[in-house]
Amino acid sequence: MEEIVTKTPHQPVGWLEVKLANLEVERLHSYIGYAEKNPIDRNSTLAGNISKSLDLIDDDNWFFHTVLVPLIEEYQTQFPEYARRVGVLTEDAPFCMNSFWVNFQKENEFNPIHNHSGVFSFAIWIKIPTNWREQHKIPISANSNSPGASNFEFSYTDMLGAITQNTFLLDKEAEGRMLFFPSGLMHNVYPFYNCSETRISISGNVSFDISENIMKQYRAQNRNSTFNGATYNRD
Repeated sequence: MEEIVTKTPHQPVGWLEVKLANLEVERLHSYIGYAEKNPIDRNSTLAGNISKSLDLIDDDNWFFHTVLVPLIEEYQTQFPEYARRVGVLTEDAPFCMNSFWVNFQKENEFNPIHNHSGVFSFAIWIKIPTNWREQHKIPISANSNSPGASNFEFSYTDMLGAITQNTFLLDKEAEGRMLFFPSGLMHNVYPFYNCSETRISISGNVSFDISENIMKQYRAQNRNSTFNGATYNRD
């Protein structure tokens, strides 16, 4: 043989791992506080088998503009093929955060494997009262070749059709960290054990805003595109 060339398939999509600034985390804590005083139940719309999920309100679209818009732009830079794949609208449209909620997960509760609606989704860990090292020592995990207690996990198929996982091991160091990913990416949250405290996380979805008034305003302003011909709802 004259030549052997190794080829590794290029993955068109991935995810962003983010450490939020203290100011951003403090703002999220204020949103949670408001939601607990003015609860709007979210459980019936979610896959999670957990005690309590509440809607969050992003005052003045602060989190959307401060955190999500830069991440959408960064995602475009890192994974431009995804921008082409989601460009299914016949006309340009702005982005918006169309759902935003907080999860209060207790011992033994879990989020089964699922995906989200929209174009992008995110998960943020606010409070992690457990340590994955201790969780993996619990007998049901210690005797497994795939310990899962307390983990967050992405699942997807590889080029041979096999299910592949990417696991995030959670402890206090994960607090204030965020994953930003395509909404169609399957993921799940395993239960934790032997802990009476609540694990708190935030999730949300980013979609195209195609409401009639927004689209009229957007077309009239004729804004420059920044992501596959789409920009952001800044109202």
